[in-house]
Amino acid sequence: MLYLFLYLLLIFFLLLFLIFFSIYALLLIYSSLNGSPYVGTNNKKIVRILTSADLKKDSFFIDLGCGDGRVVLTAVSNFKVKGIGVDINPFLIKIANLKAKIQSVDKKSVKFICQNILKTDITGADFIYLFLLPNLIKRLKPKLEKELKKNTIIISHGFKIEGWEKKLIKKLPDLPFPTYYYKI
Repeated sequence: MLYLFLYLLLIFFLLLFLIFFSIYALLLIYSSLNGSPYVGTNNKKIVRILTSADLKKDSFFIDLGCGDGRVVLTAVSNFKVKGIGVDINPFLIKIANLKAKIQSVDKKSVKFICQNILKTDITGADFIYLFLLPNLIKRLKPKLEKELKKNTIIISHGFKIEGWEKKLIKKLPDLPFPTYYYKI
């Protein structure tokens, strides 16, 4: 009887795992179909990227396509900025909120929003971080040009922003993805 119970318990947890894994996989596919798949960035590289951006205390940092929130959480924790992370994937936003809670990040300093980045209010940003595919960057570019205030820094990890060669102020040539810094 005990073996039957343990067997059924094992089956239950296996099914539960498969259900959560399937939901996670479907949401990743959804993210990919909407412009960019989730690809996490190494924490050491994040610190290097943000240090090179010269973030200022209390500046406003937005990560468009934040995934699990690691970039904005690093910016808030290490550089004392106010941050918002935006992603279309609700599962990744839940993970980002959970990570913020685990890391005891001040709720007033960081916020995560499940939203299409093309509909996000970016008007007050001092820094914008992107790790998006070129086709989504191309669709986002007019919004950046229209809504961002003068002197906003755009950090594009992985892909350059076509047509912004004159706005390029710095490039980190790291492999496999370089990082481009633009000033509006």
